[in-house]
Amino acid sequence: MTLVDTNVLLDLVTDDPHWADWSVAQLETASLRGPLLINDVVYAELSVRYERIEDIEAVLTETGIDIVPMPRPALFLAGKVFAQYRKAGGTRTGVLPDFFIGAHAAVSELPLLTRDSGRYGRYFPSLVLITPDARS
Repeated sequence: MTLVDTNVLLDLVTDDPHWADWSVAQLETASLRGPLLINDVVYAELSVRYERIEDIEAVLTETGIDIVPMPRPALFLAGKVFAQYRKAGGTRTGVLPDFFIGAHAAVSELPLLTRDSGRYGRYFPSLVLITPDARS
């Protein structure tokens, strides 16, 4: 099983000229190893691209991606890691979703397919990352 980050799915649905080929190839490779998963946070972030719920549901069905709930220990870990980030001087807004996604992958011991290795690697050192820079 592989947890998929929002940026990889956005590459696919927007046909990003720089990243779409890499993301599609990684999704195909990961799907050979087992199910592709997203959580509620990724679903919410991805839904911004769609007018109707049926449209996002069709994409998930087409790509074979399942939605799984985040375990409570992941929610707790996300809060703790976010507090650590803020204590270290992190002020950028909009980062809490990344901590939910990273904590979910870490607690569930799932590899995370993402293009954003920096924060995930720093705050979730045990996490197996599938990234363009092969930092895993």
